Amino acid sequence: MAITFKSVDFIYQAHTPFENLSLKDINLTIPDGSYTAIIGHTGSGKSTLIQHVNGLLKPTTGEVVVDDQTITGTTKNKELVHLRQHVGIVFQFPESQLFAESVIEDVKFGPINFGITNEEAQKRAESALQKVKMPQEFWNKSPFELSGGQMRRVAIAGILATNPKILILDEPTAGLDPQGRREMMELFAELHQKEELTILLVTHQMDDVANFADNVIVMDRGSVAKIGTPTEIFSDTEWLINHQLGLPSAANFAQKLISHGVQFKKIPLDMGELVDQIINLEGKGNRHE
Repeated sequence: MAITFKSVDFIYQAHTPFENLSLKDINLTIPDGSYTAIIGHTGSGKSTLIQHVNGLLKPTTGEVVVDDQTITGTTKNKELVHLRQHVGIVFQFPESQLFAESVIEDVKFGPINFGITNEEAQKRAESALQKVKMPQEFWNKSPFELSGGQMRRVAIAGILATNPKILILDEPTAGLDPQGRREMMELFAELHQKEELTILLVTHQMDDVANFADNVIVMDRGSVAKIGTPTEIFSDTEWLINHQLGLPSAANFAQKLISHGVQFKKIPLDMGELVDQIINLEGKGNRHE
């Protein structure tokens, strides 16, 4: 499902003394099946942007088109029921939304809420729990007996059980330790490949952008500042600094070497690429003395 923003403005609390223009003339297309990262400093409009994709927020002017569904400021919520089945959003700390007595009942809630039969919801819940690698012995336990990482997997399974075509991830690894973060990001990459999901990732973790995204959208003060591949975005260090953005760890280390005279063919985005280029430089005798 492709996503297109056409001249979208969004004003929070319009027609009040507190109104704020949060999105300004957004024009962009996110291709079907892509893995797109959305980055920008705090308050740049990232979360506001993604909440327009399933109509949680609606444009003040302009329109958002998702597949064959058009969302405008006058679109009614009842017109968005079908779309919302196919656009799943994983907010920060999604485990805080768990409530049922058992894991399986919690995961079934989403499909049942959309009118799916209990039998079909059971099948979807079991399939979703398998996708997030939740062992069957946990399915009938209370979700509150699980670890934080396991609870997050259950919450994500609840979203997958609605069979989304688009998965929106808003800081999905917040609060996880490095291993938990890595496992979670690998899970999303697997879902992207096997389920052919369109993924939108809002994050401050530049290593995740470099390692997983195909495309990057940079937001700044409610506008799209730049769109490109991770290589294109992270090659302009000065521009990133001016927009209060960091570099992936490998690229940051490479920039320090460059400042000491080392020349790289291109900016490495992950540690494997960094090591390969350094070995290649050593082999060519292109080492700074």
